[in-house]
Amino acid sequence: MTVIKPRTRGKHPVVQWIRLDRDNRETLHAYAAFITEDAEYVVNQLIETVLARDKEFVKWRAQHPGSHVPPPSPKAQRRRTRRQGHMHGAVASAVPISTARASQGA
Repeated sequence: MTVIKPRTRGKHPVVQWIRLDRDNRETLHAYAAFITEDAEYVVNQLIETVLARDKEFVKWRAQHPGSHVPPPSPKAQRRRTRRQGHMHGAVASAVPISTARASQGA
């Protein structure tokens, strides 16, 4: 019997970048292959199952509801703004050059 439960619907995934120890990364992907799921699913299930067994944490969490996700750093916000501006510029300049020249000459 596997430790990880079958996949359920109704989850709302978000992006979270983390660094793993090399051996843990290998183990994660090996376990994902073992249960024929993706690594993302395995990590989510490990958090749900392992941390749910920590009675002190469960009690603390009940006393401290709400988000504990740190706010984005100013550096990350600048990167996001720059990237979005770059994306808008790319979309705006996606008009073929021949069309742009024809409209300028008309």
